[in-house]
Amino acid sequence: MSHHYAELLAADIRLVILRALAEDPGYSHNESVLQQVLELFGHTESRDRIRTELSWLAEQGLITVRDALGYMVATLTGRGADVAAGRATVPGVKRPGPRG
Repeated sequence: MSHHYAELLAADIRLVILRALAEDPGYSHNESVLQQVLELFGHTESRDRIRTELSWLAEQGLITVRDALGYMVATLTGRGADVAAGRATVPGVKRPGPRG
């Protein structure tokens, strides 16, 4: 896998995670649910990879992460909501296309 392809893939995975959190009434999901959501969008990723991406998103201030009985639970921040909606951009996160 080329470096450029890996970057594109990571950026899309991060956007899918942010959008999934934005669509939840509580703006929150655990890593297991996010793994299933990613599969719906063609990303078959390991739990370890999802944890890595959640940590990256947390470092950027786009989500917060807490441990719940050994599972990572991600919650969207205001900044993350802006990125998910395309109102703000962050290098490393794919910008969403227009909906409709």
